[in-house]
Amino acid sequence: MVIEWRTGEDGQSGEKPLKRAAEYVRMSTEHQKYSTDNQSAEIRAYAARRGFEIVRTYADEGKSGLRIDGRDSFQQLLSDIQSGNADFEAILVYDVSRWGRFQDPNEASHYVWLCKSAGISIHYCAEQVENDGSMGSSIVTTVKQVMAGEYSRELSIKVFKGQCRLITLGYRQGGPPGFGLRRMLVDEHGNQKGLLDRGEHKSIATDRVVLVEGPDEEVALVREIYRQFVEDQRSERQIADWLNAQGIMSDLERPWSRGAVHQILINEKYVGHNVWGRTSFKLKTKHVRNDPSEWIRHDSAFPAIVPQPLFDAARLVIDQRSQRLSDEEMLALLADILAKNGSLSGLIIDEYEDGPSSSAYQSRFGSLLRAYSLVGYVPDHDYRYLEINRALRRMHPSIVKDVIEGVRAAGGTAIQNLENDTLLINEEITASIVIARCKLTRGGSRRWKIRLDESLRPDITICVRMDEENMHAHDYYILPRMTLAEGVLRLADHNGLSLDAFRFESLDGFFTLAERAPFRKAA
Repeated sequence: MVIEWRTGEDGQSGEKPLKRAAEYVRMSTEHQKYSTDNQSAEIRAYAARRGFEIVRTYADEGKSGLRIDGRDSFQQLLSDIQSGNADFEAILVYDVSRWGRFQDPNEASHYVWLCKSAGISIHYCAEQVENDGSMGSSIVTTVKQVMAGEYSRELSIKVFKGQCRLITLGYRQGGPPGFGLRRMLVDEHGNQKGLLDRGEHKSIATDRVVLVEGPDEEVALVREIYRQFVEDQRSERQIADWLNAQGIMSDLERPWSRGAVHQILINEKYVGHNVWGRTSFKLKTKHVRNDPSEWIRHDSAFPAIVPQPLFDAARLVIDQRSQRLSDEEMLALLADILAKNGSLSGLIIDEYEDGPSSSAYQSRFGSLLRAYSLVGYVPDHDYRYLEINRALRRMHPSIVKDVIEGVRAAGGTAIQNLENDTLLINEEITASIVIARCKLTRGGSRRWKIRLDESLRPDITICVRMDEENMHAHDYYILPRMTLAEGVLRLADHNGLSLDAFRFESLDGFFTLAERAPFRKAA
């Protein structure tokens, strides 16, 4: 929203003319207490004290500050400045976080630089330090930008952990219930409070949502879909045509498609399992399909509509479609799907008649991305990090083996716990080994994010930081338990003495620590 203010002429001669300024206000859905009205009131008080006249307002209401996408007014502000249409010489913002909570502080600084290069200064009205370009001001502003982005990261981690815990307790976390199921609102003691219709959400923080059986006729239809697919050997397309011929609509009030039937046949919620995290959408990044090992689940969380043996039989039929095809035949089918649709996705593949499912391609070729690459398709978004993560997981056992051999070569002992891959060194110290993928920021800086299993609580954590190609170890951090207060550790090239004091070019020093030294017996 952009508002152009009309101001009257200054009727008093001799007064210093007011400097023309624009105000930018933003409110995200997570921070309703910082309303745009409150921000504007503070900005106008600042303008009155500093001799500014606000001639234009740019307002993004209900917009996240994580990135520029979706912030139409912010984009319009930058466009006006870059095109030379800005009729003001300053921008007034409530504070650094309202400018944005960009995950890379370089991005926030880039937009500031665009404004300053056009001769337009930026004032953060609620901050204690003037944004005057001095060394002290630049340092404080950069720290504030990092803190603004870090707040969102920490909030994302906390929310994710909370959601994982609720899933393991059997509660539903978002999404439509599906045909034959309904969402039931329960209180903190598990007492049912009533069904939630489409578009309705819980309003009390302590309330939770579980899945329950829907109307009897829908439950019967779900079981009939499974029966026809397994016993009558009818395809998803034939079942969809049968449902549409009877005038039966899907749970979304739409005619049935092959993919809609297929989703019923592969979704574990119909056998009562609560599965979450198949895809991720963290910090406003694009949705990504997660590896099944990363899914969060609670089996038998709610009543099953379909018996487990019938569900397994349906999945067996779907899996066997690809087992009778060679790799070349599967790729030929995938190339045909690409030619007909112009793009590929899991949903597009699942809609293809009598072809293998997207999960079959993932199982056969290791991932959908590898299957895409084999037919010459490159998705718009770069998902290569999924392949890198899988390669690093395959690398982990060899690194553990190298550590064990290094400790033993130094004269110590190392015993591996096969359940969690931790090491017991010299029968005294427990150690865990984690590998961190290297990621390059837009500015070319290297970043590493290390996920720690807080349930292990080892005495020492060996963090292996990979190089830019993620092929070889760049360096190592040997961190004692006392330095690890959080479950996620984010590292840059330089992290301050509190962390870099534990950085090593190799593990030779660690092996030396494991060496056993003989002592003379006391007389």
